[in-house]
Amino acid sequence: MEFKKILDLANKYEPEMTKFLRDMIRIPSESCGEEKVVLRIKEEMEAVGFDEVRIDKMGNVIGRIGHGKHLIAMDAHIDTVGIGEIKNWLFDPYEGFEDESKIGGRGASDQEGGMASMVYAGKIIKDLGLESDYTLLITGTVQEEDCDGLCWQYLIEEEKIKPEFVVITEPTSLNIYRGHRGRMEIKVSTTGISCHGSAPERGDNAIFKMAPILIELEELNKRLLDNEFLGKGTLTVSEIFYSSPSRCAVADGCTVSIDRRLTDGETFESAIKEIQDLPSVKKAKAIVEMYDYARPSYTGLVYPTKSYFPTWVLPENHVVCTTAVKAYKGLFEKQPLVDKWTFSTNAVSIMGRHNIPCIGFGPGKEEQAHAPNEITYKEHLVKACAMYAAIPNIYLNELK
Repeated sequence: MEFKKILDLANKYEPEMTKFLRDMIRIPSESCGEEKVVLRIKEEMEAVGFDEVRIDKMGNVIGRIGHGKHLIAMDAHIDTVGIGEIKNWLFDPYEGFEDESKIGGRGASDQEGGMASMVYAGKIIKDLGLESDYTLLITGTVQEEDCDGLCWQYLIEEEKIKPEFVVITEPTSLNIYRGHRGRMEIKVSTTGISCHGSAPERGDNAIFKMAPILIELEELNKRLLDNEFLGKGTLTVSEIFYSSPSRCAVADGCTVSIDRRLTDGETFESAIKEIQDLPSVKKAKAIVEMYDYARPSYTGLVYPTKSYFPTWVLPENHVVCTTAVKAYKGLFEKQPLVDKWTFSTNAVSIMGRHNIPCIGFGPGKEEQAHAPNEITYKEHLVKACAMYAAIPNIYLNELK
């Protein structure tokens, strides 16, 4: 493997990667509004010499290099969250900025930086003639911030794309990540009977019925399952809604949303049952259920799913993990940190639902995700680009 040549080219293409990333940042691309950034990515893939570039019916952009028998994929979601309170930004989140070492703007780390590095890894593969008995798919996927993994449910189940493994290019601070907790979105609802607020004893207040449930949910969070690698399962109440005829009436409905993070060994069935078994839930006869997701993509396609995003862990001795470690050591001549994400990624579908191995390596830092004044680092773009160019052939060697 020509590690020095790969690194030299990755450094050479830093200005092009920077320009491409800044172009993507300038195009607002929140979930379900990614069309313009997808077209910009397609343009760049074609310009650097991908063998094929297409956009599927959901709106994901898929670039192909090679036509060998081993199918490998690398993924970046290219939607972003919104900018939040603009007063918290020190610079324009869409115009962004760059200096000698950093690039700023919404999506810089989460996660259009990974896209820029992947595209130029494809160019390096072409420049150095690194094509071998593999087919590499570079995917820019949509709606991840809205419903992580939905794009890959579609790619696997409808497009019938089933790689031997997938590199997830979410930010890892240039560490290698081999898993993360799953999550699910749960709804707990109580019902009551409305009456005039001047005589509340005539009714049955659904909000009051929810109050002890909230207290028991807070206590439940403290005793959820722990795991040595992934850490503890957690829950938090993220939203509260009510129904009432007026401000002068007893509420006849109350619903809370729960963000539930699942560690290794927890399932959606066990998480639902833990809440159903709470004494306050039983007493209130509350309904506990998962949310559904059915928002149209920017193409208009609706691909409904349950809001369940399974846990995944790749064993440290798995060939895909050893491949990433060997690529890192060959390029950078040191031992990598092998760890996990705190947040969730598209791997919830790829490995969590479909058992296709995933490994994580990406430019940028996890703590920059969704934050004001988001930045990434030019050095990260270069090193990630080199990794992505090196991984396919090292994988083939690992299989021998």
